[in-house]
Amino acid sequence: MTGMSPLFRRKPASAPQVPPTTQATQSSQAAQPSESPQPSQSSENHLVTLIRKPGCHLCDDAQLVVERVCADLGVPWEGKDITEDRQLHDAYWEQIPVVLVDGRQHTFWRVNEERLRKALTEQSK
Repeated sequence: MTGMSPLFRRKPASAPQVPPTTQATQSSQAAQPSESPQPSQSSENHLVTLIRKPGCHLCDDAQLVVERVCADLGVPWEGKDITEDRQLHDAYWEQIPVVLVDGRQHTFWRVNEERLRKALTEQSK
């Protein structure tokens, strides 16, 4: 693993974790569905965080997936901008967009809708 690019190396256990309660209602990127869908039994205690930056087409694609899955499952989500948070920038700048589920990194670059849905419905079983 010594010759592997740091981009593809797993983050050490001490990697910064984003607290799931910060800026949940303050973020300009955060969105709640306008209608209240029925939350599934196992997804109601989750928070999805999308770490992104302005002008990023992959971030826009990721947001569409996050919005759709979270709306379907009744899971809140928030958006964070790495240009406004030095700690997030230092931790994730080469992986944007990054999706966290309950403060833990779930994926980066491309968001797979089925995988995110599975993580939100099966994680707490």
